Amino acid sequence: MHAKATILGSGTCVPQLRRRSCAVLVETGVAKIVLDLGPGTLHRLLECGITIFDLTHIFLTHFHPDHSAELVPLIFATKYPDGSRRQKALEVVGGNGLVDFYTKLQVPYGDWIVLPPGQLRFRELGPGSANPTYFTDFRLFVQSVHHRPESLAYRIEMQNGTSVVYSGDTGMCDSLVDLAREADLLICESAMPDQCPVPLHLTPSLAGEIASRARVGKLVLTHLYPPCDKVDIVKQARSAYKGEIVVAEDLMTFAFG
Repeated sequence: MHAKATILGSGTCVPQLRRRSCAVLVETGVAKIVLDLGPGTLHRLLECGITIFDLTHIFLTHFHPDHSAELVPLIFATKYPDGSRRQKALEVVGGNGLVDFYTKLQVPYGDWIVLPPGQLRFRELGPGSANPTYFTDFRLFVQSVHHRPESLAYRIEMQNGTSVVYSGDTGMCDSLVDLAREADLLICESAMPDQCPVPLHLTPSLAGEIASRARVGKLVLTHLYPPCDKVDIVKQARSAYKGEIVVAEDLMTFAFG
C-alpha cells in the first residue's frame, strides 16, 4: 500500500457543512495515524473506508475541543459491541498533561471511556523529548509551538523517505520552521486572512513565510475560518512562498510513492 495523507477536517470550531473540525489521516503502509480529533472525524474516516479499529495512533496537537472532542466518542465506540475487536493497543500521543487530560475526562464519563488492559496506551511528549521517536515504519519528531502550553507540531518521516509535517494551531515560531525543514508536505494552519489576524494563529502569508524558510515541497493551508473562503488566501501565501500551495478541502488526499 502506498503512503498517503488525507485531510479529514479542514475547518475550525465554527460549524460548517463544507469543513469539519481539525483532523488529518496519515497512512504510512503499516500505521494509520490520525492527527487531531475534531468533531466529525469519525464519520470522515468512514468515508475513507477506515474504521476506528484500523487506527494505530492518535497524535493530538493540543486539547482544545475542535482538536480533541472525538477522543471520547472514539474510546466509547471501541467498547461497543465487543472491545476485543481491537487487536493491538491504540496509542494516543500528546503534549505535557495528556494523561491528566484523559483522567479528568473520566470524571463525567467514568468507565465508559476506560478500555480493557492492552487496548489503550498514552504517551506524553514535550520539551526535551528525544527526537526522533521510532515506531514500526516511521519516525516521529515533535516541536513545541506557540498556542497552548501543551501544543506540539508533528513531523512523520516514512521508510520511503517522505516527510509530512502538521502544524496544529500556532503563532509564528522558529520551532515550526526547524521541524518543517525540507519536508515534502507541510499541512499548516492558516486560520484567518492577512487582513484580520488573530493572536496565536497564522495567516496565509505567515504560513507562506514558514514554508519558504523551511524550503518545503508543498504547502497545504488548513484550519480555515469562514473569512478564508471569501478571499484569495493562495495569493496571500504566494507573497512569501513560491512553491506549490493548496487550499485544504475535506477528503483531499496526497499520495507518496
